[in-house]
Amino acid sequence: LAASLLQGSQCFPASDLPAADILAFVRGLQNETAELSSAQLSCLARLLAAKNLTEDFSGYPPDLLLFFDLTKVPGGTCREFYARASRGNLDLLPRGSAQRTGLLRGALACLGVRSSQLSPEQLGSLGVLVCDMGAGAITASAPAILENLKLCPALTGPQEDALNTLLLRGATAYGNPLSWDLQTLQNLGPLLLALNQTTLSLVPKAVQEAFIRSIIATYGSQGRSQREKSLTLLRAFAAPSGSSHPRLKRSTDRCLSSPITSSIISYTPLLILYDTSEQFDLCLSNEVLQANLEALLEQPLTVDYLRVMKKKLEQIYPSGIPEEQLKMLGSLSRQYTAEEISQWPVTSSDTLSALLNPSDGKWGALQVQQLVSRYLALGGTLTGPLLQKIGGRHLCDLQEEQIKQIPPEAIMTAGQLDISSCSQAKKDQLYRKAREAFVDQAGTRAYYCQIWPYLGGAPAEDLKDLANSGITIDMDIDTFLALNPNELQKLSVTDVKNLLGANLPCLKEAENETSVMRWVERQSQRELDCVLGIGLQGGKEDPTGT
Repeated sequence: LAASLLQGSQCFPASDLPAADILAFVRGLQNETAELSSAQLSCLARLLAAKNLTEDFSGYPPDLLLFFDLTKVPGGTCREFYARASRGNLDLLPRGSAQRTGLLRGALACLGVRSSQLSPEQLGSLGVLVCDMGAGAITASAPAILENLKLCPALTGPQEDALNTLLLRGATAYGNPLSWDLQTLQNLGPLLLALNQTTLSLVPKAVQEAFIRSIIATYGSQGRSQREKSLTLLRAFAAPSGSSHPRLKRSTDRCLSSPITSSIISYTPLLILYDTSEQFDLCLSNEVLQANLEALLEQPLTVDYLRVMKKKLEQIYPSGIPEEQLKMLGSLSRQYTAEEISQWPVTSSDTLSALLNPSDGKWGALQVQQLVSRYLALGGTLTGPLLQKIGGRHLCDLQEEQIKQIPPEAIMTAGQLDISSCSQAKKDQLYRKAREAFVDQAGTRAYYCQIWPYLGGAPAEDLKDLANSGITIDMDIDTFLALNPNELQKLSVTDVKNLLGANLPCLKEAENETSVMRWVERQSQRELDCVLGIGLQGGKEDPTGT
């Protein structure tokens, strides 16, 4: 299946799929580029368990193993299991979650680790799981731990401090920072993002400058994520650390290099030729900026350089930036405050769409609120494609008054939006709009397939109607746990049974979730046993015995 088809799809009940199909699908994921969400991987892990297909995990993607029931990992194959799971994307699990901490705890127990001092062999088996170990393990373990740390999605502050301490000792394969060359910096890879100024200041100046050139040379061919990392590195190497820093020049009031021209912009990395923002300011004329705005923004420029451009645009357009130029602002647009955005002439959906382009960097919540507010104030309408561009996270950043202005038909064409980070009040709003958008399909399976991403805002009355509609729901457990906890408490045992359908056994696995425990406490234990029959405990005893 194409990634576009897999994205947002729900968890099928195990009874709907033959074991051979599930097995073929999971093994086929090894050769596909589709990235499944945490909920989908959790679903597949449950399907495999339901079909008793978890014992031979050698052909399963490492990401999938992160979601296996760790209590069922056989002791005889635990080393192979954790070694394979340790190659997965740890970011799929929230840091500190029970499953994520359980993976590290299980792996350490399996390997017989009883201290924070890890051997090279143990590090080879732990892989990315080392990312959740404390800072003490970094300084106490074999230097090979650096290779594990390269796998980490992100390091904590104490872990970064420990990493720098280890590197400053000079006892790793990379040697002392004073002796690093360009190849060493490149070999450090993602660890460069964690180096502090103390470590960076020891790197020879010529090596720093060569590394900056190498970043800029590949910047144009990089994707969004890699560009963000490149800019972070450029800022780190450009940060002044004293008068001897290679990028700190004596201040002057004139351009010391050639004035910036269209030709120079096309063929020269400006961060090298104009190595301070002051020189960039002095060598860039307003006329050249106005004529080459898009080309300039294709260059890798740090925040100081972008601020120079912003200042010059204010001089060029004292009455405000015209709408055609707004479409070209790209990453520069993120340097404007909400107050400044409130003056922008955002009158067309094309302009708003261009400004919302995620490849240009992240917006702040207040900036997005003001951007959308300005567009609506000037007569704009939020369409489905615009809601897709805004995305679930920024959609949740909008004010409730702005969400009120979303027409229901926009929800119909927006695709499946992730509103999990919204406040309950905003989830309620979006659910009401989705219900209105899909009302013509009410009472059908198609209706549920359209409405389920918004059920976190559904009142108990609507959930009861859905449960008793006579259609097969088979709500997956992740959707169930995302329901409004207060509304969930109003559902009867039969309501819950009808909603979950074939996925009812998953409720037992989620019995320690707060909303589930609260719901169970309100129900009769006898009814839980008779109606559900899955072993849920904690309900009220029936004093009458009926």
